[in-house]
This record gives sequence, structure tokens and C-alpha cells, in this order.
Amino acid sequence: MLRTMRSRDVISSFNKLRTEDVTKRQRPHVILCNASMSTKPELTSVRYKVQRGPYASISDAHLQHFQHLLGHERVITDSEECESYNIDWANTVRGASRVVLKPKTTEEVSAILRHCDKNKLAVCPQSGNTGLVGGSVPIFDEIVISMTLMNKVLDVNPLTGTLVCEAGCILEKLENHVEQYGLIMPLDLGAKGSCLIGGCVSTNAGGLRLLRYGNLHGTVTGLEAVKADGTVIDCLNTLKKDNTGYHIKHLFIGSEGTLGIVTKVAIKCPPLPKTVNVAFLGLNSFDDVLKLYSLAKAELSEILSACELIDRRSLEVCINTLGLQNPLAIDNDGYNFYVLLETSGSNSAHDEEKLNILLEKALSMDVIANGTIATEPTKIKNLWALRERIAEGVMHDGYVFKYDLSLPVQEFYKIVETLRDRLRHYPSVIRISGYGHLGDGNIHLQVSTKNYDKEIASQLEPFVFEFVSKLRGSISAEHGIGFKKTQFLHLSKDTSAIETMRQLKKLMDPNGILNPYKVLYPF
Repeated sequence: MLRTMRSRDVISSFNKLRTEDVTKRQRPHVILCNASMSTKPELTSVRYKVQRGPYASISDAHLQHFQHLLGHERVITDSEECESYNIDWANTVRGASRVVLKPKTTEEVSAILRHCDKNKLAVCPQSGNTGLVGGSVPIFDEIVISMTLMNKVLDVNPLTGTLVCEAGCILEKLENHVEQYGLIMPLDLGAKGSCLIGGCVSTNAGGLRLLRYGNLHGTVTGLEAVKADGTVIDCLNTLKKDNTGYHIKHLFIGSEGTLGIVTKVAIKCPPLPKTVNVAFLGLNSFDDVLKLYSLAKAELSEILSACELIDRRSLEVCINTLGLQNPLAIDNDGYNFYVLLETSGSNSAHDEEKLNILLEKALSMDVIANGTIATEPTKIKNLWALRERIAEGVMHDGYVFKYDLSLPVQEFYKIVETLRDRLRHYPSVIRISGYGHLGDGNIHLQVSTKNYDKEIASQLEPFVFEFVSKLRGSISAEHGIGFKKTQFLHLSKDTSAIETMRQLKKLMDPNGILNPYKVLYPF
């Protein structure tokens, strides 16, 4: 196909594929039974042998206090309803909370924490519960504070591009809201239909647009948070420049609810692009992937908004399990690697010319084996589905060991190849695959087994984290430390940094009631 195309034929030849529908094409929508989702995971405290901290147990008097504060309908004690807050979306960890509180205001959050701190009741703040490291579910009987009802947009300033909202707003709804003002959210995640902005800020979530807009430390201009003792910290600044002392907001961005609960957020929203192109490209080797990435940075520069890698086995999840269609599998079964490039700009002719130059060079170097381009919103959405739905599709394999890692770009895929060799003799392994944000070195590593396998777990940990550490990578790129990575924090943080973190925790939460057993454990 595209291997023989050169020069001015490049864009027009790619355009012939624009009519290809990425959704299922004469293919039944296949949904496989996910064995791991049909049963509850083992209690986290049992599986990981965790000892309960010195916290009080909730009593009838405590319940009556919360019911007086919130009303009966926002104090959940039904065991079946509580269970959905006790288990993470990936079905890998499970707590034993018997109470879920659903505040609607900052004042209510403050009153809840003041009572809990006074009575040494541990709490677990919870947003959309879309994380990978067990940070948003309890370990024992911590009181879950669900932020879902704090979901108001408070202000949008089209001139400055600033959005102010409550922490419980769903990311996708915020995206739709600011679009009316000609703006775009700087953060885009595959889980945007369920993740909450407060949880994104609390974990410093990265996402698909980090390459273009940076992380939340740069785009969040201010926030409001509540400390363990109920003190409200108002740093809800909308100014881009404010050089007045310590930037307290940064303490809460990425702290995973261990220093305070984020209740409001002010975030800078860039202008909505007038023209968007998405190229979905097939490549034969990872060396070709690196060459393409280098070319994309040089030729697309300021309009490059995303550069995502998908390996063959990750794409197979979408094709074989979810019934999506590989638009490049026309003459063969596909390629070893796929790269999704997105450009966002203000001039379609300019952007198309830059994309044309990139493709010409990539074709002349035999870097690209095949490809398709989409400019229409529906087809763009369908191409992105091949990337965004991988996490959903792999859950049908069974139990999934999922790792969110940062590695030097040249070493991006090495961990996948290493694990395939390391686990080649284990028949319980269904799939080892990798995909993620090539543009910022963030790979999502997945090892699928039919059920949770302790022997596989022992082969993966601490091996994966030590492997990453030796390459001077990060054991967590965007999901945080949570519960699952506490014992490996030292592989990415110096002892002096960890000790400073402990001092901050002791200062801001002396009783340790905020999200215990997470990030710093033991505390």
C-alpha cells in the first residue's frame, strides 16, 4: 500500500482510507466472559497481609452525627451498595468499609474531617475510582468520602481561558462544557467518562495531551482543599502568574488524598483547535517507531498534540474482544506496532502540509508500512477508540497485572520484551502487551492471567520496578503510588525526599487519618 507511495501522492493516498469505518465491519460485537469480574477479589488486607492501624471503629453515635450533618440519604450503610465503593474498577483490590459519605459542599467535607480527626476515624477519599494502584479504595473499614455530588461548574472565563469547578465534576462533562466557550480541557484520559477532576488533580494524572499541554502542575492555577483537621485551604487562584511565597497548591497536586481533600479546582484551558488530524500508522519494528517519533517531533513541532504507541497484542484486544476493526488489516493481519499521531492547529492547509512532509520523509525512509488519516470528528473518535478502549478490553482476559511506568523513550518497549522472555514458561500467562504515551515515555504494561496468580506476582514484583529503576525511570508515571507501590517508592525517590514527605504528612495530618496505608506506608 503506502510503501510504494511518494511525494504529492502521500496525503491523497492516505485520504482514500478515510472512508474506512474503524468500528466493526461485518463483525459481531464479541464480549467475552471475564472470570475475574464475576467474583470479588480477596480482601486487600488478607492478600497483602496488612495490619490495621490504630484507628477507632465507627459507632452508632458517629453514624447519627453524619446523618444529622448530611441527611440519611447521603450516608450509605447498605452492605451491597458499599461494596461498589470497596472494589477498584480493575477488580484487583477490595476493602471492608461499612460507611460511605457523600458531601455536597466544602463546608460538609470540613465538618466530616473535623469529626473524624477528633475521633481518630480513618477516611478514604474517593473520586471516579479509575486508578491502577489501589489508592482510591479502603484497605480496612475506612470511611469512604465520595466526591461525586460536588459536581458544579462555578465559572468559565473565555477571555483568560480559566475554568473553576468543584472536584466532583466528570472530566468529559467539563470538556463538553468548555467547548461551548471555544476552549479545550488540557487533560484527556481514556477514563474521562467516569474520572473526576479532583481525583485527576490528586494523582497528577497525565493523559493523552500531556505532550502538548504539560501536566497538571502547570495547568492548575489554583485549588481549594480541606486538611485532616477540617481547615479549609483556599488557594483558588485563577492568575497565571503569582509569585507570592510558597505555592501551597502543589502540595495537594499528586498527594493522592494523603495531605488533604481537594474540593475545588481552577484550571487553564487552551483554545479549542480549529483543525485536527489523526494519523493511524502501521510499523514493522520498534526501531521504526523511534525513527517516526523523531521525525514527528521535527516536522510537526508545535502542532503535534499526541503520539501514542500500541503494540500488536494490545490492538488484538480491541479487535478480537471488543469487535472493533483494524483499518490497516486490509491485505494482512496487521503490524507489530501502531502509532497514533494527532495534530491540532488553527490552519488546515498549514497542518496538512506539515503532515504531508512528515509522511513523505517517513515513506522515503521505509519507516511506515501502512496508514490512514482521519479529519472528520466521527472517524477521529473511532481511531482513538482503538487506543482508549485497550484498558477495557484487556479486562476480559481475566486478572490483569497493570503497570504504569516512565522509561527513557529509547527503552520504552524493552520491559515488554524482557517479561515475555522471563515468563515464557508460565502457561497461565494469557498476554503480555504494552501501549501508551510514547511522546512522554509513559508505557502501560499489562500481564494477563486467567486468575490472580501468586507465582506470577512474585515474578513481576519487585522485578518490574527494579528493572525500571536501573534505567532511571519512574515506577509510576501518572497513577501515583497508591497502596500497591508503597514498598517500592524508594526505587524512584531518594531517602531524603521520602523523609521530607513524611515530615509534611506529620505536619498536615498528625493523626494519619487521611487515606492511610497509601503512598507512605508504614507511616
